[in-house]
This record gives sequence, C-alpha cells and structure tokens, in this order.
Amino acid sequence: MVLLAKTASAGTYSLTSNLVGEGFLNAFSWQAVADPTNGRVNYVTEATAQADGLVSVSGNQVTLRADSTTILSSSGPGRNSFRLQSNAQYTTHVAVFDIAHMPQGCGTWPAVGENWPNEGEVDILEGVNNQSPNLSSLHTSANCTMPASRSMTGTSTGTNCDVYETNNSGCGVQTNDINSFGPNFNGIGGGWYVIERTSTFINIYFWERGSSSVPSDVQHPGTSVNTNSWARLHTGTPTASFPNTDCNFSTHFGPHNIIINLTFCGDWAGNSAVYSASGCPSDCVDYVNQNPSAFVDAYFTFNSLNIYE
Repeated sequence: MVLLAKTASAGTYSLTSNLVGEGFLNAFSWQAVADPTNGRVNYVTEATAQADGLVSVSGNQVTLRADSTTILSSSGPGRNSFRLQSNAQYTTHVAVFDIAHMPQGCGTWPAVGENWPNEGEVDILEGVNNQSPNLSSLHTSANCTMPASRSMTGTSTGTNCDVYETNNSGCGVQTNDINSFGPNFNGIGGGWYVIERTSTFINIYFWERGSSSVPSDVQHPGTSVNTNSWARLHTGTPTASFPNTDCNFSTHFGPHNIIINLTFCGDWAGNSAVYSASGCPSDCVDYVNQNPSAFVDAYFTFNSLNIYE
C-alpha cells in the first residue's frame, strides 16, 4: 500500500492510496453485522473468512468469496459472505476499481459503493440475479433530485434520490453496456469502475477490459489522474452523472467509507417479482439454502484500488 500527500485541483487528483494484495485488505475492516438489506446472509469476521477460505491473496489480486459448500438449515443463519468497510473516509476524490471478476449466480446481490445510511449513499456497482446492466444510484434524505437531462451515456431510472419517497431505490442510472455486470462482465475479464466525487457533482465511469477508450491513467495507474483529459480524449463522458443542480451536496453527503459486500436475496434480489423475472429457479431463500454449489462463482477479484485526492 502506498500513501502519499493530498493535492487536488480542477480535474487533477494526486494518488493517496495504491491498494493491492495484503495492503488492500489492511485498508478495510470486516463488518460482521446484521444485513441492512435483510438478506439471506451471514457476514463473517476476517478470521472466519481466512479459516473458511473466503478470502485469498495472489500477488496483487485480492479475492473475496461467499461459502459454496454448506447446505443451510432454514432455521439457521444465512450463507457466509463478506462486508468490508474502508478504514479511511473520502469527500472530494477519484477511486479507480480494477475488477477482474464479480459475484454471479441466482440470488446474488453484489455491491461496491460509498457509505450508508447517515451521510448519503453512492452505489457505484450494483445488481442482482445476474441481470445486466449495472445500476449506479444515489440514496439520500429528502429534497434531492436529478435533472431529467444530463450529459451521460447511461439511462436514468428515476430522478428522485429520496429513499423515503422511492421505497429505498433512490435515483439510478443504468449503464449502457450489457457487459457491465454479472456473467457478461466476467466473460470479458472485467473492467474498471471509477467514481469522481466533488462538491458539485458525482460521476461514475465504466470501461470494459478490452476497450480501446480506457484512459491511460486508468489503465496504467500512476501518481495522478486528470479527469478533464478524459473528456478531451472523447472517452470521458460519464456513464452516470449526478450534479448538485437540485441537490445540496453539503447537507446530503458527508465523508464516505467505501463498502464492498455480497448479500443474497433480501429486499431487492429476493423480491418475488424481481427474482422470478430473472428466470431463477425455486424461491430465492430456498435456492440459496439448498444449492451451495451454485455459488462457486460468487466472488470478487480485485486487481487494484487506487484512490486520488
């Protein structure tokens, strides 16, 4: 792990953390807590994950996986899995996630995001039941909306970010790329997810592994990134754009921790209509309980996480 001094100016950010291998794990804490989304999951400690082979490091790569061997009792705890929270908090920053593989399988609900519930939430990568494309979202308290028209490549699924008025769905943007999530993402070797957060906007970017339009400072991380240069190179139109036009960021978003987790079923993946529409078998909870081998591919592999501020 490399830690450097902070400097940032319009569009240019300096590297503060290069997280790979054991350094990646050292930058996070394991949250063995009740799942806030009511999933069929048992979030474990790091010690349990190590003992059960749910976490591994190979060179720079870090793999986080769910249990795929245990048949669960309907009256017992859910499937063992992971919920990691960064030790550091971030406001204005760019985070570049180089992801080689994400969890897949019916009943799965993987997510990479920043903080919840008290200081707003940004979901960078999220989806359920293998259903592409990816959904990026903001979840806030009242009086935060997004303009109907924005400069982005994704498609808005709603403009009201208030969790209380949207049944917790917030304001989402679907990535305009079928390879942005699930088995399709894994089939191309993954790619890069990036968040840029400032006091006036939050932008999410996605590039496929083999794309010719990946900015060089994303593909080959160095001591800085310049998001303004991405636009000049015509590679930098955000996948999802969330401006502060009708949302006071200073009152809706505080310092954020990065959250990486995998749950099962719960409020979204386990919703009966959502689950059946995904073409998944049986009932979500029964399926997760009785089919451990279905989750052999329910894992994240991160090549790196680079933070710029």
